[in-house]
Amino acid sequence: MKDTIGIDISKPVLDAFRLATGEHRQFPNDKPGCKALMRWIGQEPVRVVFEPTGPYHRILEQSLTRAGIAIVKVNPRYARRFAEATGELAKTDRIDAALLARMAVVLDLEARPARSEIHHDLRELSVARQALIKDRIAARNREQVAQNALVRRQIKARLVQIEKQIGEIEQAMAAIVGADETLQRRREILASIPGIGPITAMAIIVEMPELGEMDGKQAASLAGLAPITRESGGWKGRSRIQGGRASLRCGLYMPALVALRINPDLRRKYQALKEAGKPSKVAIAAIMRKLIVLANALIRDNRKWSPNAT
Repeated sequence: MKDTIGIDISKPVLDAFRLATGEHRQFPNDKPGCKALMRWIGQEPVRVVFEPTGPYHRILEQSLTRAGIAIVKVNPRYARRFAEATGELAKTDRIDAALLARMAVVLDLEARPARSEIHHDLRELSVARQALIKDRIAARNREQVAQNALVRRQIKARLVQIEKQIGEIEQAMAAIVGADETLQRRREILASIPGIGPITAMAIIVEMPELGEMDGKQAASLAGLAPITRESGGWKGRSRIQGGRASLRCGLYMPALVALRINPDLRRKYQALKEAGKPSKVAIAAIMRKLIVLANALIRDNRKWSPNAT
């Protein structure tokens, strides 16, 4: 890479910093603004670094992808820690853009393929579905304590509406996946794994589009299921899982419990861990890790699960 550009994203504007020249520019966060940003970036090979910000980085990512520009997405927590490590305590959009560019160079951050428009649509629908699930839980809790007849009628009507909306979203997601040959094949492979049903298969497709393009350790780490060692001198703490994609990790808990009942190999693995003195949660986390590693291997090899695939 000849140059690195850091971009701090907010709803109204994009703050860009070119490391080679120290130049700072600001552009509106819309299609005309992104076109102007692409002209400013120019034709020379560059690496663009930014923090993902939900819907606010979508137009920027589309523009960068169409221009063939390498993209690096940085976890905001890691970016803040890098700033503190360099002694930069001030926080403005301009400073953040410069820090992102420096972070990419110092840590030699690797560019990864951007998500396609299909994945963006699936992700947006998935987020909306998760919000409706939370609304349903809240409405059911209110229904249990509501005494007023009008309030109870409204809650029941809201629950009916939520169920309808969830169904519409799930149908839309299924239609998107069904219309794409690659995603449809992924769904078939994932659904063939004992314990992984249609909802979990869809969650894996949405949350880990990189699956199949990495080794098992990388897949477990990306899902936040790789144990993190904690040792210092003579002190040894308990290893624990953390980071990664938390929503996917939570979504694998129940499939792991189901897999324990119907998959003899995973059941033996769980029992061996328990006999070794591991707590139940640790043993279940190990089964979750086995599931995601297995899913990665099957998608990589483009084959469905079979009894000897574990």
